[in-house]
Amino acid sequence: MTRLRRPSWLPIDPYIVLLLGTVGLAALLPARGTAADVTSGASTAAIAFLFFLYGARLSTAEALDGLRHWRLHLTVLICTFVIFPVFGLAARGLVPVLLTQPLYQGLLFLTLVPSTIQSSIAFTSIARGNVPAAICAGSFSSLAGIVLTPLLAAGLLGGDAVGFSTDSLVKIVLQLLVPFLAGQLLRRWIGTFVTRHKKVLGLVDRGSILLVVYTAFSEGMNQGIWHQVSPLRLAGLLGVEAVLLAVMLVLTWYGAKALGFGRADRIAVQFAGSKKSLASGLPMASVLFGSQASLAVLPLMLFHQMQLMVCAVIAKRRSQDPEAAEDAPREQGDAPEGSAADPVQGQPESRVLR
Repeated sequence: MTRLRRPSWLPIDPYIVLLLGTVGLAALLPARGTAADVTSGASTAAIAFLFFLYGARLSTAEALDGLRHWRLHLTVLICTFVIFPVFGLAARGLVPVLLTQPLYQGLLFLTLVPSTIQSSIAFTSIARGNVPAAICAGSFSSLAGIVLTPLLAAGLLGGDAVGFSTDSLVKIVLQLLVPFLAGQLLRRWIGTFVTRHKKVLGLVDRGSILLVVYTAFSEGMNQGIWHQVSPLRLAGLLGVEAVLLAVMLVLTWYGAKALGFGRADRIAVQFAGSKKSLASGLPMASVLFGSQASLAVLPLMLFHQMQLMVCAVIAKRRSQDPEAAEDAPREQGDAPEGSAADPVQGQPESRVLR
C-alpha cells in the first residue's frame, strides 16, 4: 500500500502542535495557587534567559556587513513597524462586528512585533532569493523590535490595553533588553559555546516558550477570559488575518518592484517584510499583558501558522520561475562567512518558529 505523507507544500509546524498541546494542558490543568507562583517565576526567568541567548547569538560582524544593503533593510523595517501597525489600527473599525476588544488588542499587538529570522531565511533560500539580505533583515528587525515593539505598544495600546501599563516598559527593560545586552557583551567569550551547542540551546529556547505559553494560558483560565471567545469570533479573526497576510504579501512584492529591487532582493523583502515572529512576540506579550496575555497571543499564534503555510506555497512557486536559475546567483552574491545561510539550504519549510 502507498504510504500517506503530508504534502511538502503544506507545512504544519510540529512546534505549533506542541504549542496547541500546551494550551490544552493549561485548559485542563491550569496552574493555581503555589503552582501558579512557581510557574510565573520560572516563566520570568525563562524569558530573561531566552533573550540572553538571542543577544549571544547575534553576530555583530554580520549585521555590520549587511549595512551596505541599507535600502532593503529600511524597506523591511518600514513594512514591519509602520505599514503593519497602520493596518492594525485600521482594524479597529471591525470592533464589535467581527472582533471583540481583547481580540482586536491581540491583533494590533501582532502587527507590532518584529519579523522572523529563521523562516525568512528558509523561504528566501527555497525561492532562490537573496539569502544574506534575508539574514540581515531578520536580525535587524528582531534587534529593533526589542525597543520598538514596547514603545509602539505603549503609544498605540496604552491604557486601553487590558493589563498593560507604563510599568510594563520597566519590565521590558529588565526582562528583555538587559539580558539581551548582557548576551551581546558576553558573546566574545561564550559565542563559540553557544554556536557549538546550538541544537541543545534550541531545545531550551522552545521549552522556555512552551513554559511562557502554559503560564499565560493558565492565568487566562483562572481569570475565565475564554468565555469571551466564540467560534464565530475565531472565524472572524482568521478571516481578518488572512486578508492582512494577503495584502502584505502583495504589497511587499510589488512595492519592492516599484522601488527598483531585483528579483532576488524582492524575494527577501517579501518574506522578511510580511511575517511576524512568534518566538519574539510570545515573551513580549507575557511581559506586557500579564494575566491577559493568553488572548493577546492568540492572534499571533494563528497568524504564525498561516504565514508558514502560505509562504511555503509561494516559495515553491518562486523556485520554479524560469528566471530563478539565472537571476539568483548574480543578485545573491556570497553569504557572509559564518552566516546562517548554509544550514537552511534545502531544509523543510516547517522547521521554523521565529
